[in-house]
Amino acid sequence: MTIVVTTPTGHVGSRVVRLLLQAGVRPRVLVRDPARLDEATRTRVDARRGDLTDAGFVREAVAGVRTVFWVDPTPHTTADPIETSLRTAAPLVEAARVGEVRRVVLLSSIGAEKRHGVGHIDALGGIEEQLDATGVDVLHLRCAYFFTNLLLDLEGLSRGTLTTAFDPDHPMPWVDPRDIGDVVAARLLADTWQGRVVQAVHGPQDLTFHQVAQILTEALGHPVRINPVSDDAVRDTLRAAGLPPSAVEGIVGMTTGSRDLVPEQPRDLLTTTPTHLSGWAHTRLRPLLER
Repeated sequence: MTIVVTTPTGHVGSRVVRLLLQAGVRPRVLVRDPARLDEATRTRVDARRGDLTDAGFVREAVAGVRTVFWVDPTPHTTADPIETSLRTAAPLVEAARVGEVRRVVLLSSIGAEKRHGVGHIDALGGIEEQLDATGVDVLHLRCAYFFTNLLLDLEGLSRGTLTTAFDPDHPMPWVDPRDIGDVVAARLLADTWQGRVVQAVHGPQDLTFHQVAQILTEALGHPVRINPVSDDAVRDTLRAAGLPPSAVEGIVGMTTGSRDLVPEQPRDLLTTTPTHLSGWAHTRLRPLLER
């Protein structure tokens, strides 16, 4: 059984690779720089060096395999990120269409069900639709807001500021990417699902940003306050950083389009995962701020 894992050094992919190895599976990992894999992992996987934006590399790497775990590698800062994401996924979609791949697990997102109006997440909705049309077994994992997004502003958190353009009073699901990796690995190894399946990964609870600030205050040992910013303020910041208009709107749209979103999949036994933000902040975030 050959399982292909993309972005194997990422927050989710690295967890998936480790669990597959522990289950006795030697995954094929598609990686731009194999040196980024730790030595113990590198000696146990089938590492294929290449860029996921290289259509020829992707088609060759996935041809004839049974299962692919696909993570869109497109940075939000890319010019025309939606078009880039769809173009990058095209070789996988084609391989599935012609029968070279039989099963795909897609790392998607809450909001992809809207298909349009959610910024860069629209690309995931498009990839979902294209994979659905191939007729292969496909699982769309609609994931919540990652805990690790907090790592993008360590400087602000060290000053006690949590900046957001989301409505700070609106609860939304938050999830540890490691828990997503657990779900992915279980699904990759299972033979019990067929056809088109959608599963959300909601984390343990819905949180407002005010609640997140309180959790971080307790976990980090210093006060953390919300710094709400407007969509236009975010646009101004991104433009000042030199991002092109399509990238700016792709980033802003993810917030504006999901601000009042009710996820298509309800919170239940299958969508709820165990790791709480408080524990993650103590073990992962606080050490980074104490360096």
